[in-house]
Amino acid sequence: MAKTTYANLPINHGETPIRLFKSDFLELFTHIHPVVVLLLFVPVVFFFLIRAIVEGGSAALVPVLTAYAAGILVWSLSEYLLHRFVFHYEPTQRWLQRVWYLIHGVHHEQPQCKTRLVMPPILSIPLALFFYVVFLVTVGMILALPRLSGPSFAGFLTGYLAYDMLHYAEHHLSMRWGFLKFLKRYHLRHHYKNPNHGFGVSSPVWDVVFGTKPKES
Repeated sequence: MAKTTYANLPINHGETPIRLFKSDFLELFTHIHPVVVLLLFVPVVFFFLIRAIVEGGSAALVPVLTAYAAGILVWSLSEYLLHRFVFHYEPTQRWLQRVWYLIHGVHHEQPQCKTRLVMPPILSIPLALFFYVVFLVTVGMILALPRLSGPSFAGFLTGYLAYDMLHYAEHHLSMRWGFLKFLKRYHLRHHYKNPNHGFGVSSPVWDVVFGTKPKES
Protein backbone atom coordinates (compact mmCIF):
# COMPACT_ATOMS: atom_id res chain seq x y z
CA MET A 1 0.00 0.00 0.00
CA ALA A 2 1.21 3.52 -0.78
CA LYS A 3 2.78 5.56 1.97
CA THR A 4 0.98 8.55 3.44
CA THR A 5 3.88 10.19 5.27
CA TYR A 6 4.34 13.04 2.82
CA ALA A 7 7.90 13.81 3.84
CA ASN A 8 8.90 10.28 2.81
CA LEU A 9 6.84 9.83 -0.35
CA PRO A 10 8.99 9.19 -3.43
CA ILE A 11 8.55 11.76 -6.19
CA ASN A 12 7.24 10.30 -9.44
CA HIS A 13 7.79 12.50 -12.51
CA GLY A 14 6.51 9.93 -14.97
CA GLU A 15 4.05 11.18 -17.58
CA THR A 16 1.68 8.25 -17.01
CA PRO A 17 -0.66 9.04 -14.09
CA ILE A 18 -0.50 6.73 -11.11
CA ARG A 19 -3.47 4.41 -11.32
CA LEU A 20 -5.71 4.58 -8.25
CA PHE A 21 -8.44 2.07 -9.10
CA LYS A 22 -8.61 -1.15 -11.06
CA SER A 23 -11.97 -0.06 -12.45
CA ASP A 24 -11.71 2.22 -15.50
CA PHE A 25 -15.05 3.76 -14.50
CA LEU A 26 -13.83 4.75 -11.02
CA GLU A 27 -10.46 5.87 -12.38
CA LEU A 28 -12.26 8.28 -14.71
CA PHE A 29 -13.54 10.28 -11.73
CA THR A 30 -10.00 10.92 -10.43
CA HIS A 31 -9.05 13.05 -13.46
CA ILE A 32 -10.34 16.50 -14.36
CA HIS A 33 -9.40 19.41 -16.62
CA PRO A 34 -9.26 22.72 -14.68
CA VAL A 35 -11.70 24.39 -17.09
CA VAL A 36 -14.42 22.08 -15.78
CA VAL A 37 -14.18 23.72 -12.36
CA LEU A 38 -14.71 27.16 -13.91
CA LEU A 39 -17.68 25.94 -15.94
CA LEU A 40 -19.26 24.49 -12.82
CA PHE A 41 -18.79 27.29 -10.32
CA VAL A 42 -18.38 30.64 -12.10
CA PRO A 43 -22.11 30.67 -12.99
CA VAL A 44 -22.91 29.94 -9.34
CA VAL A 45 -20.84 32.94 -8.22
CA PHE A 46 -22.62 35.26 -10.65
CA PHE A 47 -26.03 33.85 -9.72
CA PHE A 48 -25.67 34.65 -6.02
CA LEU A 49 -24.15 38.08 -6.61
CA ILE A 50 -26.70 39.18 -9.22
CA ARG A 51 -29.65 37.82 -7.21
CA ALA A 52 -28.56 39.70 -4.08
CA ILE A 53 -28.12 42.97 -5.98
CA VAL A 54 -31.42 42.65 -7.83
CA GLU A 55 -33.34 41.81 -4.67
CA GLY A 56 -31.71 44.53 -2.59
CA GLY A 57 -31.44 47.29 -5.19
CA SER A 58 -28.67 49.89 -5.37
CA ALA A 59 -28.64 50.24 -1.59
CA ALA A 60 -27.51 46.62 -1.32
CA LEU A 61 -24.40 47.07 -3.46
CA VAL A 62 -21.99 47.97 -0.63
CA PRO A 63 -23.23 45.27 1.80
CA VAL A 64 -23.17 42.66 -0.99
CA LEU A 65 -19.62 43.52 -2.03
CA THR A 66 -18.53 43.59 1.64
CA ALA A 67 -20.03 40.14 2.19
CA TYR A 68 -18.38 38.93 -1.02
CA ALA A 69 -14.96 40.16 0.17
CA ALA A 70 -15.54 38.56 3.58
CA GLY A 71 -16.27 35.25 1.85
CA ILE A 72 -12.95 35.44 0.02
CA LEU A 73 -11.19 36.05 3.33
CA VAL A 74 -12.98 33.08 4.91
CA TRP A 75 -11.82 30.90 2.02
CA SER A 76 -8.24 32.07 2.49
CA LEU A 77 -8.22 30.83 6.09
CA SER A 78 -10.15 27.68 5.14
CA GLU A 79 -7.60 26.87 2.43
CA TYR A 80 -4.80 26.94 4.99
CA LEU A 81 -6.68 24.94 7.62
CA LEU A 82 -7.90 22.31 5.17
CA HIS A 83 -4.48 21.87 3.60
CA ARG A 84 -2.65 21.68 6.91
CA PHE A 85 -5.04 19.71 9.11
CA VAL A 86 -7.16 17.70 6.65
CA PHE A 87 -5.04 17.06 3.54
CA HIS A 88 -1.88 16.53 5.61
CA TYR A 89 -3.49 14.45 8.31
CA GLU A 90 -1.57 11.17 8.47
CA PRO A 91 -3.75 8.40 9.90
CA THR A 92 -2.39 5.20 11.41
CA GLN A 93 -5.24 2.91 10.32
CA ARG A 94 -4.44 1.15 7.06
CA TRP A 95 -7.81 1.80 5.43
CA LEU A 96 -7.64 5.51 6.33
CA GLN A 97 -4.11 5.68 4.94
CA ARG A 98 -5.55 4.51 1.64
CA VAL A 99 -8.30 7.16 1.79
CA TRP A 100 -5.84 9.97 2.56
CA TYR A 101 -3.52 8.79 -0.17
CA LEU A 102 -6.42 9.17 -2.62
CA ILE A 103 -7.26 12.60 -1.22
CA HIS A 104 -3.80 14.17 -1.25
CA GLY A 105 -0.99 11.66 -1.01
CA VAL A 106 -1.04 10.85 -4.70
CA HIS A 107 -0.57 14.54 -5.48
CA HIS A 108 2.60 14.62 -3.38
CA GLU A 109 3.88 11.45 -5.00
CA GLN A 110 3.15 12.70 -8.53
CA PRO A 111 2.89 16.49 -8.19
CA GLN A 112 3.06 17.26 -11.91
CA CYS A 113 0.10 15.14 -13.01
CA LYS A 114 -1.98 17.67 -14.96
CA THR A 115 -5.34 16.00 -14.42
CA ARG A 116 -5.06 15.78 -10.63
CA LEU A 117 -4.36 19.38 -9.70
CA VAL A 118 -7.93 20.54 -9.10
CA MET A 119 -10.66 18.85 -7.10
CA PRO A 120 -12.88 16.52 -9.16
CA PRO A 121 -16.63 17.32 -9.20
CA ILE A 122 -17.45 14.11 -7.35
CA LEU A 123 -15.88 15.84 -4.31
CA SER A 124 -16.18 19.55 -5.08
CA ILE A 125 -19.96 19.57 -5.65
CA PRO A 126 -20.90 17.88 -2.33
CA LEU A 127 -18.38 20.07 -0.51
CA ALA A 128 -19.82 23.20 -2.14
CA LEU A 129 -23.31 22.18 -0.99
CA PHE A 130 -22.00 21.57 2.52
CA PHE A 131 -20.34 24.98 2.73
CA TYR A 132 -23.44 26.65 1.27
CA VAL A 133 -25.42 25.25 4.20
CA VAL A 134 -22.69 26.49 6.55
CA PHE A 135 -23.09 30.02 5.17
CA LEU A 136 -26.89 29.79 5.35
CA VAL A 137 -26.64 28.88 9.03
CA THR A 138 -23.82 31.21 10.10
CA VAL A 139 -24.61 34.30 8.03
CA GLY A 140 -28.32 33.83 7.45
CA MET A 141 -29.40 32.53 10.87
CA ILE A 142 -26.72 33.20 13.48
CA LEU A 143 -25.78 36.67 12.16
CA ALA A 144 -29.38 37.28 11.00
CA LEU A 145 -28.26 38.49 7.55
CA PRO A 146 -30.06 36.10 5.20
CA ARG A 147 -29.62 38.29 2.11
CA LEU A 148 -25.86 38.24 2.56
CA SER A 149 -25.43 34.48 2.90
CA GLY A 150 -25.44 34.11 -0.90
CA PRO A 151 -22.86 36.85 -1.62
CA SER A 152 -20.56 35.62 1.14
CA PHE A 153 -20.79 32.09 -0.26
CA ALA A 154 -20.03 33.52 -3.71
CA GLY A 155 -16.88 35.09 -2.29
CA PHE A 156 -15.92 31.78 -0.72
CA LEU A 157 -16.36 30.04 -4.09
CA THR A 158 -14.31 32.76 -5.79
CA GLY A 159 -11.48 32.14 -3.36
CA TYR A 160 -11.71 28.43 -4.07
CA LEU A 161 -11.60 29.01 -7.83
CA ALA A 162 -8.56 31.27 -7.46
CA TYR A 163 -6.90 28.59 -5.35
CA ASP A 164 -7.58 25.83 -7.89
CA MET A 165 -6.42 27.89 -10.87
CA LEU A 166 -3.30 29.10 -9.06
CA HIS A 167 -2.50 25.57 -7.97
CA TYR A 168 -2.65 24.37 -11.56
CA ALA A 169 -0.54 27.33 -12.70
CA GLU A 170 2.08 26.78 -10.01
CA HIS A 171 2.69 23.29 -11.34
CA HIS A 172 2.35 23.90 -15.09
CA LEU A 173 2.79 27.55 -16.06
CA SER A 174 6.06 29.50 -16.07
CA MET A 175 4.94 32.30 -13.68
CA ARG A 176 8.22 34.17 -14.16
CA TRP A 177 7.32 37.58 -12.78
CA GLY A 178 6.75 39.25 -9.43
CA PHE A 179 4.33 37.80 -6.93
CA LEU A 180 3.31 34.97 -9.26
CA LYS A 181 6.92 33.80 -9.43
CA PHE A 182 7.08 33.97 -5.64
CA LEU A 183 3.91 31.87 -5.29
CA LYS A 184 5.21 29.21 -7.67
CA ARG A 185 8.52 28.89 -5.81
CA TYR A 186 6.71 28.97 -2.48
CA HIS A 187 4.40 26.09 -3.37
CA LEU A 188 7.06 23.96 -5.05
CA ARG A 189 9.21 24.32 -1.92
CA HIS A 190 6.30 22.73 -0.06
CA HIS A 191 6.45 19.76 -2.44
CA TYR A 192 10.16 19.28 -2.91
CA LYS A 193 11.77 20.52 0.32
CA ASN A 194 9.41 20.68 3.28
CA PRO A 195 5.85 19.35 3.05
CA ASN A 196 5.30 20.22 6.71
CA HIS A 197 5.49 23.96 6.00
CA GLY A 198 4.11 26.31 3.37
CA PHE A 199 0.46 25.23 3.43
CA GLY A 200 -0.79 28.39 1.76
CA VAL A 201 -1.25 27.84 -1.97
CA SER A 202 -2.77 31.15 -3.03
CA SER A 203 -1.20 33.21 -0.22
CA PRO A 204 1.53 32.83 2.42
CA VAL A 205 -0.32 35.05 4.92
CA TRP A 206 -1.64 32.31 7.20
CA ASP A 207 1.70 30.51 7.20
CA VAL A 208 3.17 33.69 8.63
CA VAL A 209 0.36 34.02 11.18
CA PHE A 210 0.61 30.41 12.37
CA GLY A 211 4.38 30.00 12.11
CA THR A 212 4.54 27.50 9.24
CA LYS A 213 6.29 29.69 6.68
CA PRO A 214 9.24 27.70 5.27
CA LYS A 215 12.72 29.13 5.66
CA GLU A 216 14.40 30.43 2.52
CA SER A 217 17.12 28.13 1.17
